[in-house]
Amino acid sequence: MIIGIPKETKIHEYRVSMTPDAVADLCAHGHVCYVQQSAGVAAGFSDRDYQQAGAHIATTREEVFLLAQLIVKVKEPHKEEIALLRPEHILFTFLHLAAVPDIAALLLASGCTAIAYETVTDDKGRLPLLMPMSMVAGRMAIQAAARCLEQEYGGKGLLMSGIRDVPAAKVIIIGAGTVGRNAAMVAIGMGADVIVIDKQAASLQAIKKEYGERIETVLYSPENLMTYLAQADVIVGAALQAGKRAPKILTRQHLKTLQHGTVLVDVSIDQGGCFESSRPTTHADPSYIEEGIVHYCVTNMPGAVPRTSTMALSQTTLPYILRLANKGVADAMNDKYGLVDGINIHAGKIYHEAVASALQQVKTKGA
Repeated sequence: MIIGIPKETKIHEYRVSMTPDAVADLCAHGHVCYVQQSAGVAAGFSDRDYQQAGAHIATTREEVFLLAQLIVKVKEPHKEEIALLRPEHILFTFLHLAAVPDIAALLLASGCTAIAYETVTDDKGRLPLLMPMSMVAGRMAIQAAARCLEQEYGGKGLLMSGIRDVPAAKVIIIGAGTVGRNAAMVAIGMGADVIVIDKQAASLQAIKKEYGERIETVLYSPENLMTYLAQADVIVGAALQAGKRAPKILTRQHLKTLQHGTVLVDVSIDQGGCFESSRPTTHADPSYIEEGIVHYCVTNMPGAVPRTSTMALSQTTLPYILRLANKGVADAMNDKYGLVDGINIHAGKIYHEAVASALQQVKTKGA
């Protein structure tokens, strides 16, 4: 199969979908790879690196889409990219369609097969392709929060760790999944006072077992949430429902209970955000202040550390890319687990129930 790796078009997105090592593996299996010129430079991979791995360098994005059948990206395609898609194309990338209905409509009209990293599942119901970027985003969330706590950014002027005789910042993490666990790890490492809130007792037990007395765990209820909000210096939103829009955990009314300068980091923003007051931001202008509360809502947080993120993503997606390239979409659609749950759109129809529900459309029967 001919595989295309275009340069990412999202603002301040520095990742590339595949490393030269992954490309070499694909070429060793008899596949042909076209990499857009300079696609990997920001992540530390030169065109020469890809050529030495066996890839061809395409001068333009248009050339990549013209030649390739399987298009492998990092983030959802822009409208200009979707215009290049044909019914025979397979698009494999993060899509987050619940939050971008206009992009979903264009993908449906293109007739292509669109497979989302974030809804691919394994035999235990986990999300293996989302996991590495969730790990990165969770860790970065605390770095971002520490910066936003500074007076210059509108925060309370607190040092995350505190110092002797001065208390550390109180960090509330909503969600004990991959993002939440990694946020907790960094927050604990920085010396913060960490509280994790989740609806699932099993998730709380797991994170408590991992970190012991270094964290406090709280079973979610509206009453419990209200109890802790007024104490918070930082709140990390890490709620996830695969394929669906993120649940709105904090409303605008909740903002009135927070102290001025409290920092909200909405890691769920690429699925619509779990704070009602959240709106997407970029690495160029990552935060804003609303009702005295600092909001950090960058939709592609891992894009700021492209070397780490690219290597983590590429090594995780490679087996799935090989499966697609070796056997095609039809075989993937017959899988009980794995790629079949990743298929969001095929031949002008929605194939994922949660995505269909979020977009208020009907899932194709039998898919």
